[in-house]
Amino acid sequence: MPDFAGFLGRWCLISSEGFEDYMKELGVGMAMRKMGSMAKPDVIISQDGDTITVKTESTFKTSVLAFKLGEKFDEDTIDGRKTKTLITLDDNNVLTQHQQWDGKESTITRKIVDGKLVVDCDMNGVKCTRVYQKA
Repeated sequence: MPDFAGFLGRWCLISSEGFEDYMKELGVGMAMRKMGSMAKPDVIISQDGDTITVKTESTFKTSVLAFKLGEKFDEDTIDGRKTKTLITLDDNNVLTQHQQWDGKESTITRKIVDGKLVVDCDMNGVKCTRVYQKA
């Protein structure tokens, strides 16, 4: 049984590579990409029963994602896409978020590596890695 507890808490962004290219691949406009690249969001992950909440807070925008593992749901992304999203947790404690919209798809994985939250985003082979440390 995977252990979700390691993900819980407040995380602060400490590094980001390839994020602007990834946003561009998603179809995010130039102004929002510039703001998104400058934002240093905190991510707060909490759990209430079988519902998991991922809250992303920055001076630019705050988004809240509430879901149950293994159940597809409608996600309104921070950049305005409306996706069908499925989030799963595998035996290696990798949280995988698969988004589909308008015939496109993107995959976001989150895992704990050496006490840090490592978030990898991929769309059409355009990848981005963002690393967070516990606040």
